[in-house]
Amino acid sequence: MATPLQTLLDTLPQRGRVEWIGIRPARGEAMQALDRVSVTPGKGLEGDRFKGRETSKRQVTLIQKEHLHAIASCLQQDAIGPEVFRRNIVISGLNLLALKGKTFRIGSVVLEYTGLCHPCSKMETTLGPGGYNAMRGHGGITTRVVEGGELALGDTVQAHP
Repeated sequence: MATPLQTLLDTLPQRGRVEWIGIRPARGEAMQALDRVSVTPGKGLEGDRFKGRETSKRQVTLIQKEHLHAIASCLQQDAIGPEVFRRNIVISGLNLLALKGKTFRIGSVVLEYTGLCHPCSKMETTLGPGGYNAMRGHGGITTRVVEGGELALGDTVQAHP
């Protein structure tokens, strides 16, 4: 029998939406925005520079659109484009932390939450003084590809049974 807390953790009726997709073609190169992308287990997004192991926990990175505004606000800016954060997918309407311990579906792709995507020291240079600290707690999540397929802008994000 589930505890009341476990019941709350397991209840996720909200659905998110893919707002932006980007790949990093090579280290240090500008992000490329895409309308759709193929995703492969062990490899991540087609065209992305990810070269981890098949079992890597960081095959695809996601960040919440709502957090982009929070980070910009902390830096006294009106807005910051999603490409600056170097995450693969921007999601709106769903608390990504609620996916902890779950698999979830985006389009025909199934991803598994593997951890938090902490900011790196490059954010201090990219965003300016205080950039690293502005991103703390807002850096998004890392995932592993469970089932490959294709995902596109506007796709729904929902917990996978």
